[in-house]
Amino acid sequence: MPLKRVKKRRVIQQPLSGLAIEIIKEALASDDQQLVFESPMYKGQPIHRKAMADAQRGTKHETNKDKTKTAGLCELLGLEPFTPHDLRRTAATLAGDLGFDDAWIAKCLDHAASKKSEQIVPTVTGKVYNHSKRMKEKRAVLDGVAAELRRIVGAPLAQALEQEEPRVAA
Repeated sequence: MPLKRVKKRRVIQQPLSGLAIEIIKEALASDDQQLVFESPMYKGQPIHRKAMADAQRGTKHETNKDKTKTAGLCELLGLEPFTPHDLRRTAATLAGDLGFDDAWIAKCLDHAASKKSEQIVPTVTGKVYNHSKRMKEKRAVLDGVAAELRRIVGAPLAQALEQEEPRVAA
């Protein structure tokens, strides 16, 4: 992701679950593809940053009379409208329901955790002294959420775990 689209314009290391790797592999349609999510309209360019929101919402609201009007995924699936950011909140809630520590979830969301076991941690500790990326904890949370998503959509977990390859950080 371009740094201009990342809060505080910095690199964020995030481990990938097996499910995320499967999605990326499926999105790579050809060996010469330079981007995982390439624009279907502009070869070699990233998919537009609002493409997911547009897919959810549809184009019925468009004022351009020449544009085709289509229903969005929410309408097609009979869901209440929601935003891509709502999915981030849903994943964090799911991780909490699975029993993961709020500090671990905060790390996955790239949020600063201000409390640790009801004890306030000085901000300088995380910003200056402790440079751990907490990859083990992030991986545990993300793997847990991926396993729960597989359960929800009905993918056999044992089969999925057998197919998983070593994970890489992005």
